[in-house]
Formats: sequence, C-alpha cells, structure tokens
Amino acid sequence: MVDNASSNETPFSRFFEPESIAIIGSLKEGGFGGYVVIKSLLKAGYPGRIFPINPSYPEVLGINSYPSVKDVPEPIDLALIMINARNVASVLQECAESHIRAVVVVADGFAERDAAGAKLQDEIVAMGKKQGIRIIGPNTAGIANAQNGLNPCPYDAGYYRFRKGPVTICAQSGMINPQAFAYPQMRFGISKICDFGNKCDLDEADLLEYLEKDDTTQVISMYLESIKDGRRFLAMCERVTPQKPILALKLGTTAAGVEASKSHTGSMAVDDAIFDAACAQAGVLRLREFSELFELPKMFASQPLPGGNRFAMVSYTGGVGVVAADEGGKYGLAAARLSSETASMFDEIFPGLAGMPVDLGPMIPVVKDFSTVYSRILKAVLDDENVDALFNVLWADAHGNNTKAYLETYAKLKGRTQKPVVTWVYGPNPDAILELTEKVEELGFPVFGSPERCMKALGMAAKYAAFRQGR
Repeated sequence: MVDNASSNETPFSRFFEPESIAIIGSLKEGGFGGYVVIKSLLKAGYPGRIFPINPSYPEVLGINSYPSVKDVPEPIDLALIMINARNVASVLQECAESHIRAVVVVADGFAERDAAGAKLQDEIVAMGKKQGIRIIGPNTAGIANAQNGLNPCPYDAGYYRFRKGPVTICAQSGMINPQAFAYPQMRFGISKICDFGNKCDLDEADLLEYLEKDDTTQVISMYLESIKDGRRFLAMCERVTPQKPILALKLGTTAAGVEASKSHTGSMAVDDAIFDAACAQAGVLRLREFSELFELPKMFASQPLPGGNRFAMVSYTGGVGVVAADEGGKYGLAAARLSSETASMFDEIFPGLAGMPVDLGPMIPVVKDFSTVYSRILKAVLDDENVDALFNVLWADAHGNNTKAYLETYAKLKGRTQKPVVTWVYGPNPDAILELTEKVEELGFPVFGSPERCMKALGMAAKYAAFRQGR
C-alpha cells in the first residue's frame, strides 16, 4: 500500500493498492462469493497476501483460513465483506479492532431494499466514521486494479486478467464489473474499475481526488445515478478536467428513471438540467448511452486531440458523407476543404478524387497499385494544413482484397501523425468486419460501430480540446 506519509495518498489508495486483503463470508465453491474472489485474485496475479475469513473452513485453494480477522497475525489493508446485511455491523467492529481502515461491503439488503435496510446502512456509516473506516458500498460488485492484479470480483466472469491501459471506469452499478463486460476484448486496456454501490461513504468526488494523481489513468468514464455532494464533485471535476477528460453518463432523467434509481442504490437523482450546466462549466463530456461508457474512452486513450474542428473523410461512398456532415454539425464539426496542393495531387491520381468526402469507390476498378495509392491518399489528407481530424471508412469486401493495404497504411501512420483518426468498418461479412476491426485497433486506432459514433467521438475530442485551450 502507499506509504502513510505520502502526499499522494487518498482514501482510495488503500482500496486500489493494498498489500493484503481479507475475504469475509462464504467460501463455498460456486459462481459467487469468497471462493470466487480468492480464485480471481490468484489467477489475476495479485502479489499481496490473501486471508480467507470463515470459521467453517481450515483452508481455501491452498491458503490458510481464519475464524475472524482478529485471528490474523499480520496487518490487513483491505477487507471484503460478503455476509448477511444484519451481521455487517458486528464484522465491521471486528475490522476496527484489527486496525483495518478500508472495507468493501459487497452485501446487499441496505438502503436499496427498504426502511429497515436504510437503518442498517446508517449503522455501518456511523460505525465507520467513529472507527475511522472508509467504506465502498454496500450493495456493490467491488473494485479492480489492472495495474497490480487486484481483481476481487465476487462473481465468476470466466476470465481474470485485464489488459493494462489508461481507462478508468466507475459507476453506481455492477454492470461495469468483470462479470458483466468482456474487458479482455477492450483493446486499449483498463486501469481501474469501481462500483460505488449505495455510496454510503466514499463517492465519485473521492475517486476523482485519487485519479487526479494516478499516472496510469488518462481518461475517466463515469455512470452516476446521483451525486452526494454537488459542490465538491464540481470542484473535483474542475481540478481534473484540465489534465484528463471525464466522460459522464447520468441517467434517472425521467420520473420512471428516478424511481428505478431509488430501488437500485437507494439514491435520489440530481436534476438533469443542473447536471448539464455543471458539466458544461467543468468541462465534463456528457454521455447519453450506456455502451458509450466503454466505447468512447478509447478515443482519448489512443488519439491526439484535434487542433480544430475541421474533419476530412475518406470513404467508398458519398452517402456516408451526408451522415457524417449532419452528425458532425451536432458537435460543431465542419467538413474540411482540401488545400490546392492536395487537391491537385488527388486529381492526378484520379479525376474528381479531390472532393469531400474523398470518394475512393470510382477509383478502385482502375487503380493498379491500390496499396501504394491508398497510403499516399491518407498521408496527404492528414498532412493537409486544412484538416484537423480524419474519419476513415473501410470496406471489408467479401474477399479481403484491400485488407493488406489498410493494415500497411495504418502501420505507417502509427506514431507518425499528430491528428486523430477514427474508423468505421462495413461490409457483407460480420466475421470479416470483426477481424479487420481487431487488427486496426491492435495498431492503435479506434474503430467505432457506426458513422454516427465516429463523429461523436471526434466531436467530443474537439470539444475537450477547445476546453483545454480555453476556446
């Protein structure tokens, strides 16, 4: 764990950087519980000490178990509690007596359930404050840190390791945790995951305080049903956004959504207009769909920010250009006009090629060396002084005739362009689309599932760049 004297330590340091962890609750083999947590930690490569806690088990997966945390002869940095809600307070007292100062209460049955549950939640909050224990939860699927193999997921996801990367995702929902999302397929990698649960203690502002100085986090993606302390949250956003983009999805914008939020985490949703205004003031980028939590961060994880709002498009069809222009206009993007030098070069390659979008369709049947020509076109577009970003459309044709040209060109562009590139892949074969998508993303360029999502990614990047530059 981070040294207590470190100026970088925050309450979340003990959660994401523990040198030892106690697993309190059922250790029965199955798809949920302490057994799964221990298996996940071992298979994820967690290097710290693991202490199973259950009086009915002498050992679990070759690790000695203890009747209580008070019986553990070594210091414990973090405890996970997975027991009946009625017994959490007494176990929390044992944690206090064992000098454990960070606890994840996975157990549910608290404020999200009913008035009796809310009373139990108030009891553990009061005890935590009295004993100096910080709490994540209750009613949470927990946390993860890809950087040190900390994956104490209580549900068996079927995989245990993450690809390390710069994206941190947090939410008031277990739907962001490993059992609900295929993180190994997230090719730009993950840094941290945090499900706040009911947020009885630690919340989004506390996490932002930690992430502000976390060098492995470059972009933050948040799903919020409520905000505990609006002023502090806004202040933390204003501190973080000049350094790192924050993407935020807030639901509960309708009466039905507010009621669902109450039953899910026992929280009250903040007024949507107020949240929108706060986002604009602090430079927070607003998300509108749940899938965007995972997809849009890769724009910021992999691409430089654009220097302006002018986008170029290279495609096989002009029809998508209309979609791009319409969608780009929603985010303040404008179609670029190629410089006279670039236009002349393109007209030499093929008459009429110099329009916008740059339409490759008519050229394909007559060009002899497509790979060389294609590479020249994309390089020229990105080198053009009138272009700030590129929306590139790839046709995954039935026979894969152009795949080699695409990949060779992307490989040449990698690390050599200071302008962002987003890609959409289409074609008649879903498997071919997926294969090409994976290969392009492995080269470091994000591929999005639709032209609209490509333009939103560019638009959000341009908006954030303008915020950073004070425009």
